[in-house]
Amino acid sequence: MMTETQTGRVLRYRSGFFTIEGKDRNVTCILRGRLKRREFMGDIIGIGDLVRYLPLPDGSGVIEEILLRHSELVRMDPTPKGEYRQILLANPDQIVAVFACAHPTPHLRMLDRFLVIAEKQHLKAVIVANKVDLVGGLKEAEKLFGIYPTLGYPVIYTSALQGLGVEELRSILIGRVSALAGPSGVGKSSLLNQLQPGLGLAVREIGAHLDKGRHTTVVRELFPLEGGGYVADLPGLRRLALWDTQPEELDGYFPELRDLVQQCQFNDCTHQDDPGCAVVRAVEEGRVSPERYESYLRLRAGDTH
Repeated sequence: MMTETQTGRVLRYRSGFFTIEGKDRNVTCILRGRLKRREFMGDIIGIGDLVRYLPLPDGSGVIEEILLRHSELVRMDPTPKGEYRQILLANPDQIVAVFACAHPTPHLRMLDRFLVIAEKQHLKAVIVANKVDLVGGLKEAEKLFGIYPTLGYPVIYTSALQGLGVEELRSILIGRVSALAGPSGVGKSSLLNQLQPGLGLAVREIGAHLDKGRHTTVVRELFPLEGGGYVADLPGLRRLALWDTQPEELDGYFPELRDLVQQCQFNDCTHQDDPGCAVVRAVEEGRVSPERYESYLRLRAGDTH
């Protein structure tokens, strides 16, 4: 009797082999040959994808179908033959941006870029402000990140050392597919170990491997959470350029600028030194953060640092 196909999620990719989370066990699969044919340069399948696979008698399997994605995080990677479309994570529900309050100093321009990526991909964005203990507590931490909740981005204040905010972070992650982003040294591993023993170490090992560059064997992994949900650490998001974003559409990805644009005197206003600019006026009147406005200008100019 012929074995029926089963549905599972791709948890790991390495050298053409995919680990699929099946109903009863994880199965190592290869991709059916016909699925490899494509008319573009890029990944066909990524971690987070839901697939239908055929179990084989030896315990392995063959992926027969990649199910429709509801979302994806993609990076265009330049190669000598052109741009390669790399799937960082399939079917993410949210981007969780982890930054430290100190050591290292929070790189808020990087955070703003992550938020623009989330807006563009129609993903929820959550900010985790870790190492609250290093700035003397919650009030000081809120001085650094307090602008973001007013824009609709929740901020969870945490201290891996003190266990502060860990349960709140858990509640945000459970039941969702989360892309973790943030610079190195912010304490992601320590936080994840607080959530689930050993998780931080496993995530860090994959992250370090990914950060080495394209000349190493590519390993990507999505980690299941106890209680449901998944997390993937994506160091590649730090280098994720807004490759297909036109300068004139960027204001639509800044919540505080979206409604102001319609009030500008000219339709092609660049929101810099144009007469009758409602954005510049809002900055001058203190209704828009000067730091966020600076982030907007830098992103518009193509500055990714």
